[in-house]
Amino acid sequence: MNTIHLIIASPDGALFEDDVLELSLRGADGDLAVMAKHIPFITSVKPGECKVVFSDNTEKIGYTDGGLLTVSNEAVTLLAGGFEWKDTE
Repeated sequence: MNTIHLIIASPDGALFEDDVLELSLRGADGDLAVMAKHIPFITSVKPGECKVVFSDNTEKIGYTDGGLLTVSNEAVTLLAGGFEWKDTE
């Protein structure tokens, strides 16, 4: 499957950067998922859960307090005021 380059950053700097299959979160107009070859766009992000799916189909859940999501041909960037990964235990 095709992957997308995902960058998650906060005012403190880059928090995550890797190639992934999918990013799912809540945008300004509702839930959305971004996968490879998605059309470019920009949207605000509401506070809540973010799910990242890796190329081996494992998932990691994080939480954002809101921010801005940009999707381009080169990368997907989540600029969050705050972001943290959910404990996996």
